[in-house]
Amino acid sequence: MEALREENRRLRAGQVRAQAQPGQSDDRGQQARFRTVFDNSPFGQQIIASDLVIRQVNRAVLAMLEYDRPEDVVGHRMLEFAHPDHRDDWRFWQERLWAHELPSFTLETCLVRADGSPLWCQVTSICFLDGDEELGHTQLEDISERKTMELSLKRLYDAQETILHLVMHDLKGPIGHIQLLTDLLERQLNAAAVPLAAGSAPAAVKYLGLIRQACATTFKLLQDVLLLGSLDANRLKKEPTDLGTLLERRLAAHHLVAHEKGLALALDLPPLPVRANLNADAFGRVVDNLVSNALKFTPAGGHVTVALREREGRALLSVRDTGIGIPAALQADLFEKFSLTARPGVGGEAATGLGLFITRQIVQLHRGKVWVKSQEGAGTCFFVELA
Repeated sequence: MEALREENRRLRAGQVRAQAQPGQSDDRGQQARFRTVFDNSPFGQQIIASDLVIRQVNRAVLAMLEYDRPEDVVGHRMLEFAHPDHRDDWRFWQERLWAHELPSFTLETCLVRADGSPLWCQVTSICFLDGDEELGHTQLEDISERKTMELSLKRLYDAQETILHLVMHDLKGPIGHIQLLTDLLERQLNAAAVPLAAGSAPAAVKYLGLIRQACATTFKLLQDVLLLGSLDANRLKKEPTDLGTLLERRLAAHHLVAHEKGLALALDLPPLPVRANLNADAFGRVVDNLVSNALKFTPAGGHVTVALREREGRALLSVRDTGIGIPAALQADLFEKFSLTARPGVGGEAATGLGLFITRQIVQLHRGKVWVKSQEGAGTCFFVELA
């Protein structure tokens, strides 16, 4: 910060020296050139004092604000033309500019025209010396058309997202009923006192198992799509969390799956707690996705190790398996949505193509990074680093 202030002082001193050097154009010539550029610029041009009082405007400003005379604007504070929701923008940035904490600033903000309608514009401001007084030069670019399009697209997106969520929620009920009926039919077949036609019972049980598996895959896809729609950095509440405790809790269910598949699942924690600022539910999904993948692609008799370390003040999570590995040709697109690299597990488990994409989205919302090291036939290790 002090270096930035010193740079501003150096630039101002250089400007004063340049004005004092002989042989340069006289002040009148400089003023005439500046006035020509200022008045004829297609962008709004303003000179503002440190108290935000407007000293000078060009015709483009009057046209943008829909005023006829310069005196309708000159002599008034900039805050009088700022939309109420955006007045703090001007105070914040202008105070920092005149305190020389910034050499310039650019922001998108909203003004109010003479008829009360909003005017979206991009503002760029710098400070300059005018004799002994320091003033601000502000350029205004009308971005109302682009902003209107952005807001329209956002409303359309929000509407589509709402419809998608309604459809997804409505589908979860029927799928749950199909799963329940499948379980009931399977139990009845197994407990039937009268044997079915030769060979029909095993086939029926097999088909019911396929139905159950299809329902589970569809239900997982619905959950993934709903989660994607709800991911938002502004709504993701984070708090300091003990990662070791979180891992122990999330791995409880995975131990049962590992046992059923004949796999060893281990948790390797450091002697001292490792904490990170995160949303436990969202980050828990990262753990679930990575461990589920490791179990899915590791044949019976293999090992999956979840390890936690602290490296240079950052939490480092790794999920290592002794599975089938990932071919080098598939690794580049591994974290893409509906990636063509999605493969069934060693037990035929289906993949939605969203798990690793969701994992990356959640990690990025936590300002972290995720990467993979893998060799086909030699296992895979996923790494997640958090600040």
